[in-house]
Amino acid sequence: MARFEIPDGWTAQAYKFALDPTPAQARAFRSHAGGARKAHNTMLAAVKAVMNQRQAERTYGIAEDELTPTLGWSLPGLRKEWNARKDLVAPWWAENSKEAYNSGLDALARGLDAWSKSRKGKRAGKTIGFPRFKSARSRRSVRFTTGAIRVETDRHHVTLPRLGRIHTCESTRKLARRLEAGTARILSATLSEDSAGRWHVAFQVLVHRAVAVPGHIGAGEPVVGVDVRVKADSLIVVATPDGRELDRVPAPKSLTAAQDRLRALQRRHARQVGPYDPSTKTKRKPSKRWVRQQRRVGRTHAHAAAVRRDVLYKATTELAQRHEVITVETLNASGMRSAGGSRKKGLNLALSDAALAQIRRMLSYKTTWYGSVLVEAHRYFPSSKTCSGCGRRKPNLTLADRTYVCDRCGLTIDRDRNAAINLARLGETQRTGATGTGTGSSLAATVSGGDGRGATRESATTEVVNAAGDEASTRHQQSLGETGTVSSEGEAA
Repeated sequence: MARFEIPDGWTAQAYKFALDPTPAQARAFRSHAGGARKAHNTMLAAVKAVMNQRQAERTYGIAEDELTPTLGWSLPGLRKEWNARKDLVAPWWAENSKEAYNSGLDALARGLDAWSKSRKGKRAGKTIGFPRFKSARSRRSVRFTTGAIRVETDRHHVTLPRLGRIHTCESTRKLARRLEAGTARILSATLSEDSAGRWHVAFQVLVHRAVAVPGHIGAGEPVVGVDVRVKADSLIVVATPDGRELDRVPAPKSLTAAQDRLRALQRRHARQVGPYDPSTKTKRKPSKRWVRQQRRVGRTHAHAAAVRRDVLYKATTELAQRHEVITVETLNASGMRSAGGSRKKGLNLALSDAALAQIRRMLSYKTTWYGSVLVEAHRYFPSSKTCSGCGRRKPNLTLADRTYVCDRCGLTIDRDRNAAINLARLGETQRTGATGTGTGSSLAATVSGGDGRGATRESATTEVVNAAGDEASTRHQQSLGETGTVSSEGEAA
């Protein structure tokens, strides 16, 4: 089957809306999500049973061509086997849309494919484990690709297959206007529940965008460097190559602010009858108060995440709209957190509260939306350890040193501002194609090496990225073209 290619001049974008379902609709949502989980677990059990049977037969000395036939891991193969079993394992299957079961099978097919490629060394990144069974407490989600999927003209309702007309908590005018103008086309809709128990729908849409760069691009400085702070009052520091600091975005610290409430909720939560009995080491039915307390904890976490997300969305949108070239660091956010006990507790909390990886992810697709360019400095580029005045590297700089004092030229400057300046000069070399620093006073990084002067490890060439990527829910036959990106933000350009 031919792979789906995004046409030139179009990009894949997501619009996400909070839903306001009736109690009957909420029960239907949970039923569809449960059907997806049932299909996933049933076929995963079948795949494991066939694998174990073939392994046992090999120990008996049976030839390979006489082993139990394998079960196909592709989505069509799993769907065919599920259709043969569904009347027996799920006699209620007709109550839900077929897309519910297809969602569970699609997730299983992707998991098996990722495990197989990772095992053979054909997949980059961390090692992928074998798929696991989904419990009733797993995140509820179902994806629709066919049927009646539309945004109603009243701007406050959406329609999904078998679920009907659903009221939204916010206006859908941004997407509706594009659909009416013919500059957008819905590919799929994903229904999901968050930790607070609220349901959302995310439409994956093909959006037509003009080739010309919007007029507001370049309203600010043409090249800027963006440094992300961890344990400080400011989350983002923006500076220019000539050393001027343009902006400091205050850190929301929403998770830190919610710690007192979370501590009280979780202590009370621990004293109630939960789903596990530690004395007998068996499962049990949790109390209703335990369930209500669980929802309160989830709502607190969801509120903290929403506050953080709002600040990041607004900050990254302004950066992508005002500047031509934006340089950020490629940080290993997950690797920066470690199990250091109480000694690392504060740092780990600050890293989780800052959401370092989200800033680069948002800038990656927003720069494509608005016509600007994102430059990603290599992970080992010494932006903080390099003096922006003379280029000398200070290897013994620690995280506790918030002020950079150069041993050679005597420059005294805020650590994060110094890093932002070095990043901006790196972006300027990519914009002009020069090998020097442009307006900088010394060599902070070269366009050919990209690792700066005296990096901890030798780095590869810094790349100017086009911000194209694959969304987790993208269909198997879909691949992104050179001009397409997929995002998960419900925001129109």
